[in-house]
Amino acid sequence: MKAMAIEKYGRKVPLKLMELPVPKIGAHDVLVEVYAASINPVDYKLRDGQLRILRSYKMPLILGGDFAGVVKQVGMHVTKFKEGDAVYGRVEDDNYGTFAEYAVISENNLALKPESLSFVEAAAIPLAGLTAYQALTEKLHVQPGDHVLIHAGAGGVGSFAVQLGKALGGHVTTTVSSKGEALAKELGADELINYKEVDFSEPAGRFDSVFDTVGGNTTNQSFKAVKDGGHVVSIAAVPNARFAVENNLGYLRQGLFKVAAMKYEKSAKEYNAHYSYMFMHPSGEQLEYFNDLIAEGRLRPIIDRVFPFSETQKALDYVENGSTKGKVVIQMKELD
Repeated sequence: MKAMAIEKYGRKVPLKLMELPVPKIGAHDVLVEVYAASINPVDYKLRDGQLRILRSYKMPLILGGDFAGVVKQVGMHVTKFKEGDAVYGRVEDDNYGTFAEYAVISENNLALKPESLSFVEAAAIPLAGLTAYQALTEKLHVQPGDHVLIHAGAGGVGSFAVQLGKALGGHVTTTVSSKGEALAKELGADELINYKEVDFSEPAGRFDSVFDTVGGNTTNQSFKAVKDGGHVVSIAAVPNARFAVENNLGYLRQGLFKVAAMKYEKSAKEYNAHYSYMFMHPSGEQLEYFNDLIAEGRLRPIIDRVFPFSETQKALDYVENGSTKGKVVIQMKELD
């Protein structure tokens, strides 16, 4: 099969179009012909080697984590799907690589594609949507009436987080640039903060929780923004020791992450707040929940640009270098 892969880690290492074997399936796996896949920041972070302390892969490594496509083969114990089903999902770490003609995924992490969405639209959802949902429910435990601050509400993950925050009954405030204001408002945000003009942490203690998709100083300021005992969860800062413990990463990485996250833990302590770092996990069940929201008109993907498979490198560069509004998708087949 044709695939876009790297042969070594390194900043700006180019993707290469390779001919690689079609992956084999296990008894509970599904082989999917990929029709579309989306670009996520984790792809260039993985390429650069930033995640090697957390995940190690053999080379060549196909990039890409989520997709939409059609089932071509099912394992002998698969009961949820059949050949010909239109599906979407986020592959497991040991099956990573959807910038390819075929991908393998466990049936438990797969869902039928929403009928109202094209393959391109569906491919934009899994990784970003699941990240947002898990941050809001599994980490921040957002309840109706909670005041939640979501950073970069017009971005790939943020655009889902704003919609899901509203679906959960939260009062959603989001930081945006002037270019993102109209989109964030359209997605249902209750309040907008232009981060280039206003300090979102003032007045202090406004929010029950903060979902940080930016990192750096934004993360640090977020502790000031939450109420006493509030919670900040980040996907863009650095892991802390708690993350290492929760993911059974051993004592060495517990120590390393404790040092790396020291400034965030210090700020959290100063404002009596809690800090968590997270990685999303695949879930077919949560995608099925999205299907219900999509059918009700309460959740939709925002597509910034679509690139053909031959321009996957160009698409990756575009996401890495620009301020995208929503998701960037690679289209494998001209079927939509």
